[in-house]
Amino acid sequence: MEGGAYGAGKAGGAFDPHTLLRQPHTILRVVSWLFSIVVFGSIVNEGYLNSPSEGKEFCIYNRNPNACSYGVAVGVLAFLTCLLYLALDVYFPQISSVKDRKKAVLSDIGVSAFWAFLWFVGFCYLANQWQVSKPRDNPLNEGTDAARAAIAFSFFSIFTWISGVTWAPC
Repeated sequence: MEGGAYGAGKAGGAFDPHTLLRQPHTILRVVSWLFSIVVFGSIVNEGYLNSPSEGKEFCIYNRNPNACSYGVAVGVLAFLTCLLYLALDVYFPQISSVKDRKKAVLSDIGVSAFWAFLWFVGFCYLANQWQVSKPRDNPLNEGTDAARAAIAFSFFSIFTWISGVTWAPC
């Protein structure tokens, strides 16, 4: 391992975007960021349907508005968390205090584990609500691809965030 504890031997160096973009945790963070956009974007755009007979919109996931709300909330908050930790990745080489670097690394590990758990819950919840959805609620199959994409990318997000736990910047 180069440098000191938590990479402190490399602290104070000039910002190098090329090095930043080649680091595995940065790549995983960008992929997680994109996955979160797919999840909340697909639910926001096509996750709600209008019923001609009732005149009001409903969530495509078993008419359960909580399922759509959870998917959107987790997606948007993961998007913001990725931006926050990408900013930390940019600032990390300038942190010279070993204690501060340790806090940054440990928070990254804890937050990544927390988000992996939230994505697991989201995947299970969306998949369950999709499974019990009634075909008569959506006879034209509107938004089904978006609903499946949100489920699939929720599943993929579990692994990008878990990988973030193992690739924390050190």
